[in-house]
Parts: sequence; structure tokens; C-alpha cells
Amino acid sequence: MTESPPPVVEMRGISLAFPGVKALQDVDFRLFPGEVHALMGENGAGKSTLIKTLTGVHRPDAGQVVLAGEDVAFSSPGEAQHAGISTVYQEVNLCANLTVAENILLGREPRRLGGIDFPAMRRRAAEVLARIGVHIDPASSLSEHPIAVQQLVAIARAIAVDCSVLVLDEPTSSLDAGEVAELFRIMRVLRDEGVAILFVSHFLDQVYEISDRMTVLRNGTLVGEHLTADVDRRTLIAQMIGRDLGTLEAIEDAAEKRRPGGPALVRAEGLGKRGAIEPFDLDIRAGEVVGLAGLLGSGRTELARLLFGADRADSGRLLVDGAPLRLRGPRSAIAAGIAFSSEDRKGEGLVADLSIRDNLVLAMQAARGWTRPLPRRTKDHLVEKYLKALDIRPANPDALVRTLSGGNQQKVLLARWLVTEPRLLILDEPTRGIDIGAKAQIQQLVTTLAAEGTAILFISAELEEVVRIADRIVVLRDRRKIAELDGSVTGVDEVVELIAGGAAPEKVVS
Repeated sequence: MTESPPPVVEMRGISLAFPGVKALQDVDFRLFPGEVHALMGENGAGKSTLIKTLTGVHRPDAGQVVLAGEDVAFSSPGEAQHAGISTVYQEVNLCANLTVAENILLGREPRRLGGIDFPAMRRRAAEVLARIGVHIDPASSLSEHPIAVQQLVAIARAIAVDCSVLVLDEPTSSLDAGEVAELFRIMRVLRDEGVAILFVSHFLDQVYEISDRMTVLRNGTLVGEHLTADVDRRTLIAQMIGRDLGTLEAIEDAAEKRRPGGPALVRAEGLGKRGAIEPFDLDIRAGEVVGLAGLLGSGRTELARLLFGADRADSGRLLVDGAPLRLRGPRSAIAAGIAFSSEDRKGEGLVADLSIRDNLVLAMQAARGWTRPLPRRTKDHLVEKYLKALDIRPANPDALVRTLSGGNQQKVLLARWLVTEPRLLILDEPTRGIDIGAKAQIQQLVTTLAAEGTAILFISAELEEVVRIADRIVVLRDRRKIAELDGSVTGVDEVVELIAGGAAPEKVVS
């Protein structure tokens, strides 16, 4: 029996903390030559931090990194690359105004007579491209090529230094099925040459297709290392989300399930955007809570952004009250009674250095236009009403939002949209990162709003939460709607089974 080769990378007992956060806690990781190794975990599991520790972006507080049998302590990604570890990130980090050859050999150009030897550079770039079976003109401008080809050029650049380790961080996020197949062909070529490939992806189908081994992280800790063939999808998801799915107890409804009838308030017909989410149909009725379930990267936020006009659809149409609505942007959606509370409350939601009062009336003021400022009396009335209705603390309208707890910041963001009296309220991860008490208040608010006739689209990574409050559950996987379930008779196990790849009818609700 042939002995397995030693790992090319071994990380032992890696711990790293940031202010107030333990990003990694005593994590072990191994990467062998000639394998594709998937690093798995939900958002915040520590995947990016582990990669950055390996590639010299972060120095660990404890533990050691061993490369080819020798202890290393990189102080920069450049040092890691010089040692044979190359990284290709989700966002292509190349220069679109340069040629393909210049991008591949940037900083390593062949020289002659004190200057760059351009013919030699093009020949060397052509050799690197040929190694991975990519046939494009090295002298062509990178900007001439689609994002998929630019991704392959980034890989060519990474292997031009004869790397032994290639890190691919979400490389398929902007690729279609054919482009993914081409990327996987190249990955197999490199794997068969002995390159160790660390692959990060949220798409389970892709992970099971391309990876030989996987490591699972959760909340900065190591859950396990497995041969991919030995782990079924159900077990993998259980490890990622931290629940024993075989022993999940039945979840009781926080409120009586509604079965709103009547026509759809909002209807999407074949709505989609290439590279974001495949065309989907969806009806949302007044007084109904529709939950979106799926792993990170399944298309949940992308679907929401299309409904709000934050992203422009390239197929299908949206109807409100049966009439087509042309979404030119979020202002068109707001005017039609559609509101969107983003999952990124700090980056896309709140203005940290403004007061509660100014944040709360921001959406209403934007809808009116800045030439028609809200009267101070109107502002004060609205602020007083929603400070009390949502129990925002401190109940001081002049307090800066950045001084509030996460839960109270989330309430301010919700209040901002409630002020506009939306007909459809899209909530993307409204309870992420807040305490149990605030979470319960927001869940109760959702059920109350629905009882009063507001349509709710509720997105959460916590499946128990979706099942608890949704009247209908739309399941997404790999940027595609795969099922629509009756919330009154659906349990977490059924949803997990679908996310993991189980078959289901497109629609099982009446």
C-alpha cells in the first residue's frame, strides 16, 4: 500500500482574535499536494480569516504554519507568493487597461537591454496559458475579455510563479454553468500536476463535483476534516449550521399561520439576472409572510435586490396589483410601496453618525425629494411613534445611531421603512447579530405587520426562524428557486433536505 504524501500545508492550533471577536480558536488544517480541498462554513465561520492567516495578511496569536515541512511566518501576501502560495480572489484583481501578457507577468517581466522584452513576455504568457488550455491572444487587452476569461487569466498569473498551493476564494460566483465547467477542467489539470488547491465556495453541487477533501469550520472552530465522498450533504449542512438534524424537535408557530387569499400584491414572472439568480416566478399576497430559505450564496439577497430595483433584471417582469412595474431603481420601488431592509445595516442601511431622528425619516424624505423637507412637527410625531412602537432604546431621538446596540440599530432601520407605510416589506437577515430579546421583538413585529395586511418577504439563514413565522417558504439552491412549500405543514428537516439536494415539486402549496 502506497503511503500518502505529507501535507504541503499544515496549520496547527491557529488562534486569532480581533477586538471583541475570537475569529479562530485552535484550528488545525491540512492541505495535500495534488488535491482539491474545499473549505466550508457559513458566513462568519472563519474561512476568510484562515486563508488570510495562511497567506500572510494576518499573523496568528497562537499556533504555527508549516509549508513543505518548514515553519513559516509570512508578513505579507508577497512573501507567501514568493514561497509558492498564490491566491485568486472572488473579485478579479487585475488591470483591465493592460494586456493579458502584462497582467500575467506584472512585476516579473522579462528584461532585455534595460527594458521590458515584450516579445519574450508574450511568449512566456502564451506558455502559461497553454499549460491550462486557454487559447487567447496574450497581446490582447484584458478589458476585451468577459469576466470568466479574466478569472482564468488571474489563475494563469497565479501559476506563472510555479506555485505549489493555489487558493481560489469564491472563483465561481460570477460564472455561468459553462464557465464553471471550464474552470473545473483547469483545476483538474493543475491538481493532476501536483498543485494543492484550496477551494472556497458556497455552492454545494460544485463542492461535491470538484473537491477531494473538505474542512468544515463553524464560529471560528474546526468541526471536522473529511473525504468529500464520505460526507453526505445532510451531514455537511448539519455541521455547518450547528444542529443535529436527525434530532431536531418540532418547532411551534409563534403566531397562528395565516392563509391569505386573493390575487398577488406583487408578482415576479421569469425575473432573473445572469450571474446573480436564474429566472424565477413568485407571488406575494397582502398579509402574507413569505420566507426565503437557502445557504449563503443561494441567491437570497440577489432575489430581494431584483424585487427592490437595487439591481437591474435582465429577464422577466414585475407586476404590482396586476400591472407591470418598470423598476428604474429603488425610488421606483419605494413609490410603488416596496421597502427593502438590507442585511448590511452598517454599509447599506444606517448612517452611523446621524441621529436616530435623521436615520428614521431618511427613506420618507428621499421619497419626497430633498426640495420638500419634512416639517419638524411631522418628524417629531413619527419619531415619537416608532420609538415607542418598536421600543427603541435609548428613547432619545438625538442619540447617534453608532452608540446604539445592534438590536436597537436594527429597530431603527426597520422603523425607517415602516414610516413609509410599505405594502411589501423585504427583510434581509433582520435578526442577525442581535440578542434573543430583540430578535423575539422583531419576529413579533413581523407577524403583527402581516396581520395588519403588510406583505412580508423574510430572509434568514436560521431555518428555524423561517419555518416559525413564514406562511410560505421558498427554497433556493445555487442561485435557483427549487421549491415552494406550505409553511403550516413544513418542518426544518424538509427544508434542509431540499437545500442538501433532495427532489421536490416546484410548488406544493395551494
